[in-house]
Amino acid sequence: MFERDQQKVFKTLLGAVSEGVIIVDENQTIVEINTSAETIFGYSREELVGQPLNTLIPQQYHANHGGHFNKFMEKQERRQMGKGRDIYGKRKDGTIFPVEAGLNPFEIFDKTYVMSLIIDISDRKKQEKQILELNERLEKKVEERTKTLNQIVEELKIANTELDIENKRRIKAEEKTKMALKKEIELNELKTKFLSLVSHEFKTPLSGILTSTVLLGKYKLAEQQEKRDKHLNTIINKVHYLNNILNDFLSVERLETGKVNYSFKTFKLSKVLNEVIYNANMLLKDGQKINYPENIDDLSLHQDEKVLELSLSNIVHNAIKYSPEHTNIDIKITQDHNTTRFKISDHGIGIPDSEQKNIFNRYFRAENVLNIQGTGIGLNIVKSHLENLGGTIKFTSIEHEGSVFEFTLPNNAH
Repeated sequence: MFERDQQKVFKTLLGAVSEGVIIVDENQTIVEINTSAETIFGYSREELVGQPLNTLIPQQYHANHGGHFNKFMEKQERRQMGKGRDIYGKRKDGTIFPVEAGLNPFEIFDKTYVMSLIIDISDRKKQEKQILELNERLEKKVEERTKTLNQIVEELKIANTELDIENKRRIKAEEKTKMALKKEIELNELKTKFLSLVSHEFKTPLSGILTSTVLLGKYKLAEQQEKRDKHLNTIINKVHYLNNILNDFLSVERLETGKVNYSFKTFKLSKVLNEVIYNANMLLKDGQKINYPENIDDLSLHQDEKVLELSLSNIVHNAIKYSPEHTNIDIKITQDHNTTRFKISDHGIGIPDSEQKNIFNRYFRAENVLNIQGTGIGLNIVKSHLENLGGTIKFTSIEHEGSVFEFTLPNNAH
């Protein structure tokens, strides 16, 4: 079972990354790759899983690579591979090409793995070579122009014109390379942050599932049913949490690629709200209470029902998660001829003033909630969906007093 769980975790991680990813164990055996890595190296996943990492490394670098890998496993820290020297990969057809690789160690089920983010930098190397060639040509022309400095003015003008053209080409090539390099660095930083976040958010619930599964097997007597139920509930809750994270990551991917298909129909607001509150009641802390809105039985919308349910659930669940025991969460809904407004108020920990401007940014989490589970994705997804449907979202918050989130949707989809 652990091996299947391990494969599910790896597939989740790899599916979120567009660059080539190779995961090896501490023996340098390949345990998983993504489709981008298949494309880069020309192998299928079945051909590589279980094979030594040296399969993808040119023969002349095998000896040095082993030593570098062992030193890396001793230190167990994330770093950029090949810093200060060129590194190369080998495709299935035997061609050798330059790569850039970032190494990220992590542990799952008490086993150590290394995740490498692979980028084929052949184009960048080609651009660098072009710049060197342009510089050499430019230097050669400067030398030629110096020798003919005493030639007639017309010849000098022609030479200067050619030199200016070469300068413009060199500057344009340098700017293009700098821009490409900057984008690569930003992308690597985002991917590293994303992978670290996913690893952390999966490790905790998976450990809880593992512990409850082990303990569950020890309660075999009939009178121990209460203890069995407790651990079964823990497993169910953790699985729901992981499922919600996966749904968030899938939503991000669909929003980024424009693959979101909205489904519009007419529905009663009370139907959606009853479903949201029913699920939220199972998450309430001791003494917490959700106050149901008044006078909504006759309110209807022609919209995407799932987006409304997602938006309400996300904000209500946040209100529960970030509020203490024995506090109320108020929901108010109003509707005019064109727009329906939703207002959710809590008496929780609030959002610090200095961090409120970032609250809808993807992966952002305020400093006062870093010790509470979360991905920093939910509000970003809600905002994107609402704006796609012509809606809005805003909030006010006072630290240590609470937050009020308000969002709107047009009554009819356009």
